[in-house]
Amino acid sequence: MMKGKKNGWITLLRNLLLLGLTAGVFLCFALAVNNLDSGRSEKSLEQLEEALRRGCVACYAAEGAYPASLDDLRERYGIQIDEKRYTVHYTAFAENLMPDITVLENLP
Repeated sequence: MMKGKKNGWITLLRNLLLLGLTAGVFLCFALAVNNLDSGRSEKSLEQLEEALRRGCVACYAAEGAYPASLDDLRERYGIQIDEKRYTVHYTAFAENLMPDITVLENLP
């Protein structure tokens, strides 16, 4: 009779351990996916900022002046910005000085 109760506790302990292990694996998977999304988002932001800077340099090389506004850069050099996802601050000081470009990610 004692042997049956002992086997019941071992089975219960084994099931709880298996449940905890499964929950741990799921948590690790969820954290990994979240980190991938964060890395991808940061990389996209960097790529947009770099594309804007390259467009400014291309404009300066071709025309001898930096674009006066972000709209000029979009129209003449085909830069596309997802305005739902990013906010771009573009400040041009003078035709011969590189504009100040800041790209920020919008909150969801």
